[in-house]
Amino acid sequence: MVTKITFKGISYNLDLDKPIDISIPLRTGKENVNAWYSNPVTIEPVRMGDWVGDVKQGGSVNFRNIMFNPHGNGTHTECVGHISKEDYSINQTLKKFFFMAELITILPDETPEGDHIITKQHIENCLEGKRPEALVIRTLDNHISKINRQYSNTNPPYLHHEAAEYIDQLGIDHLLIDLPSVDKEVDGGKLLAHHAFWQYPHNTKTARSITEMIYVPNTVFDGTYLLNIQIASFENDASPSKPLLFKLNKAL
Repeated sequence: MVTKITFKGISYNLDLDKPIDISIPLRTGKENVNAWYSNPVTIEPVRMGDWVGDVKQGGSVNFRNIMFNPHGNGTHTECVGHISKEDYSINQTLKKFFFMAELITILPDETPEGDHIITKQHIENCLEGKRPEALVIRTLDNHISKINRQYSNTNPPYLHHEAAEYIDQLGIDHLLIDLPSVDKEVDGGKLLAHHAFWQYPHNTKTARSITEMIYVPNTVFDGTYLLNIQIASFENDASPSKPLLFKLNKAL
């Protein structure tokens, strides 16, 4: 279904029947992407006496329990409740679900200490003065193994806090990244990039969200897209999510 939208005075055509899914599916077992030493996802049929919630095993319906951690087991969208003393839920704070987004691709810099960081200069160079509502960051190398990578104890790349401060200054409200966190895996609990993006606790931006562990295929080019963030209605700081991109064409 082709429709038209207007953003900052520019009209675009897009096909809502052709979404680009940049989420990683939640799958049972150890092949599912994993971080923060989380247990693997389990999806198992309910058993009550002789009854089993699995049609293949003779049950009348498929009726399964699912166990997972939203931060550690896949694509998830989180709110400031992830770092705040106050209770904020993603279900209550994310009230809009469509945003104009810019997709950028970055090769993180290596520091003398062996870390790999995304810098303010990276963001500035890629955006070239653009101020989108949402920023989607793809990192190199962008191998398909990201969809089942085991990140725990690997010190993945992360966002330097000055880059997060710059993103805040641009007024970007939704940040998406293909890493397990915007912050360093082991940083003594500082979470500098999280704090800088949400400006917590002194000027808290409660309507903002961070989405982590996405995967953007190499066939998707950098540029401007319509972003749709889909979440489950969890009253929790984070929810598994399904971010979708829609290609935009300038209307004549």
